[in-house]
Amino acid sequence: MTHVVFVDGQEGTTGLRIHELLAARRDVEVLKIDPDRRKDAAERAKLLNAADVAFLCLPDAAAREAAALVTNPRTCLIDASTAHRTATDWVFGLPELAPGQRERLRTGKRIANPGCHASAFILLLRPLVDAGLVPASLPVSATSITGFSGGGKKMIEQYAAGGDARLQAPRPYALSLAHKHIPEMVAHTGLHARPLFLPVVGAFYKGLAVSVPLHYTQLPAGVDGAALHAALERRYAGERFVRVMPLSDPATLEDGFFDVQGCNDTNRVDLFVFAAADQALLIARLDNLGKGASGAAVQCMNVHLGVDEGLGL
Repeated sequence: MTHVVFVDGQEGTTGLRIHELLAARRDVEVLKIDPDRRKDAAERAKLLNAADVAFLCLPDAAAREAAALVTNPRTCLIDASTAHRTATDWVFGLPELAPGQRERLRTGKRIANPGCHASAFILLLRPLVDAGLVPASLPVSATSITGFSGGGKKMIEQYAAGGDARLQAPRPYALSLAHKHIPEMVAHTGLHARPLFLPVVGAFYKGLAVSVPLHYTQLPAGVDGAALHAALERRYAGERFVRVMPLSDPATLEDGFFDVQGCNDTNRVDLFVFAAADQALLIARLDNLGKGASGAAVQCMNVHLGVDEGLGL
């Protein structure tokens, strides 16, 4: 069976990568819009409503406008913007989020693709909050190191042009403490308070690692690194795209450095727990253009259509 797909915003970083992932597939027909009509609402509406699945790779306001153009009840929208990630009438596009999430993705027609930082953070914390090992009331802090492709075309062009010595060093940002991924990080972990979140752009194209430090004194009695690690292993047992690495991963410790780019060109998330006698450091890494964006969107499409979840990934 051939499924008809349209990417609204096909020229952006996420849209281009979705096209690449779908290019070799024989089970999808990808509709293309004439470049001169990219902003023609009537033409976009026609293609959106002709699709079985339409990806919205647009800024938030444009994504909301595109969603309003869809009148065909059979069209499934997968929105890559932040516009609908905490909306109760949209399904959060993280199949591994919790039991039953895949069924919601299969039956839902409005899917909000997660943000890259948020995916890593949620996959680390949600199982631990659900299990009661991390109190929902705990004030959590997190740091994310990410490649510059996460900033989109403008930032990619900035790094490609060079000539600015500041680009050679890590660049912390979102210093207003209001990063756009924070609402979904709270909504989909079960935490009660906003995490204190510091994202940092590095001088490399892609790859992302979110780290969350925990003190055992902040956790229920008896909870240590081994307990946290065991909970993650239980939750993700059998998951195709989530790999829980060995406790205090010996290979990483032997090397002495954490490889932020270790999941690049995959749709995989690697989860780590580094444990000491009184503290643990949780780290999740992924490809910010893969499981953090386009790969996640295609995975959700596969789940929705009932085909092999890893098809094209």
